[in-house]
Amino acid sequence: MNKIRILIVDDHTVLRDGIRALLSVHDDIEIVGEASEGKEAIEKVRELNPDVVIMDIAMPGMDGLEATRRIRKKNRDVKILVLSQYDNREYILSCIKAGASGYLPKRALGSELVSAIRSVNRGDSFLYPTAATALIEDYLNRPSGEDPYDRLTAREREILKLIAEGHTSREIAEMLYLSLKTVLGHRAKIMEKLDLHNRTELIKYAMRKGLVSMDG
Repeated sequence: MNKIRILIVDDHTVLRDGIRALLSVHDDIEIVGEASEGKEAIEKVRELNPDVVIMDIAMPGMDGLEATRRIRKKNRDVKILVLSQYDNREYILSCIKAGASGYLPKRALGSELVSAIRSVNRGDSFLYPTAATALIEDYLNRPSGEDPYDRLTAREREILKLIAEGHTSREIAEMLYLSLKTVLGHRAKIMEKLDLHNRTELIKYAMRKGLVSMDG
C-alpha cells in the first residue's frame, strides 16, 4: 500500500507534534517532514516531494499564502491543505485562490483532518462548511470574481505584510535593500489598488487576509 506522504507546515512546535501524533496511528499516512515557515516549506517540498502539505497561513517570514502560491506554481501535483485558526470569508477565498485544495479550521475534529487528507490526495477538494459557504457567497455577491489582492505584485504583497507586522517604511527599505522612495511608491500603489487610505486600514486588511496573526 502506498502511503500518503505528508509535510506539516506550522510555526508552533506543539501543534506540529500534535498533528504528527494524531496521524501516526493511521497506516496509510506517513509524515515525511516539518517546516516552520514558508521558505522552509518550499525547500522541503523540493527535497521530500510530499503528496500533501498541511499548511498554516499566518507565520513569521514568508506566510503560507505566498508559499502555497509558489509551491503550486512549481509543482501542480502537490496538494495543499490549509489548516488554520481563522475562517473569515476573505481569508478562506485567499487560500483557495492561492491554490489550496482544501481548507480546515484548527477547531475541526481529528477524524475530519484525516478525511481531508485522503480527499485532497485523491484529487478531490475538501471544504469545511464555513469555506463552502464563503465560496457560495462570493459567487453570489461578486459575479466578476475579481479580488483586488490578486492585482498586487509579489513585491507589493511582501511590503503589505511587513507594514502589517509593524515595520516602518525606512525599516522595510533596509530589510529589502530598496530605497525609501521605492518603498513609499510601492505603499502608495498598494493603497490605490486596495482602495485603502491609511496604515490602520492596511493592517486590518492584512489581518483579514490572514497575512499576519490576529493574536498580536
